[in-house]
Amino acid sequence: MRRTNIYLGDEQSAAVEDAARARGISRAELIRQLIDTGLSGSGSADLETDLSAIDESFGAVSDFGSLLARRDDDRARHLDRIGQPAQTR
Repeated sequence: MRRTNIYLGDEQSAAVEDAARARGISRAELIRQLIDTGLSGSGSADLETDLSAIDESFGAVSDFGSLLARRDDDRARHLDRIGQPAQTR
């Protein structure tokens, strides 16, 4: 492994620090992982991978009743309506 110095903007540095802390890894390890992902072409910029993940997650939550429990007002009625499967609207 070789030591490399890079310059990050203040916002980049803060974002790297926050992301590393959230993952429980060092900043250096996070940067290495991000570089590996970027160089392999398997990052979130891969539209096909992202679309596939969205397609595979379709229907993961089938019981919206408890998620959409709301008080009785216009917003609640709208959310209840859009939460229904298309064939029952």
